[in-house]
Amino acid sequence: MRIFKITAILVIAILASCSGDKNRIPASVVNVPNSAEGVATTGLPQFQFTQTEHDFGKVIQGERVTYAFKFKNTGDADLLIANISSTCGCTATEFPRTPVKPGEENHIKVTFDSAGKEGFQQKSITIAANTQPSNTVLSIKAMVFLPEKN
Repeated sequence: MRIFKITAILVIAILASCSGDKNRIPASVVNVPNSAEGVATTGLPQFQFTQTEHDFGKVIQGERVTYAFKFKNTGDADLLIANISSTCGCTATEFPRTPVKPGEENHIKVTFDSAGKEGFQQKSITIAANTQPSNTVLSIKAMVFLPEKN
């Protein structure tokens, strides 16, 4: 019986301590840049591409074609590209490995290998950087034709 009384008192004490708001941290103390109130864009780097899509046009199967997507860092901090990935292994990229200062221009070179491809091709290139949003998507497309046989 004594254990029951002690247990009951402990349960009541625990429940009573949870009911008040005196130990809560006010929401105004938490500073999350991406919240329901909006997205912080100041103090961050920002991509400004001259274009985000390129059409290679007609390509003969087996050709490798390259295009440089030009961009400028229009933000307020150094732009750092962490990684670039594509939707297939037929696309290779070259990108700056050093910080791109605010106001500076640079490029991302994309090479499409049409070997083994036929017909309309569209590929996405996703750039992971310290921007907001953190991923930027570029797109390439081409119409791949079989080489003519003599």
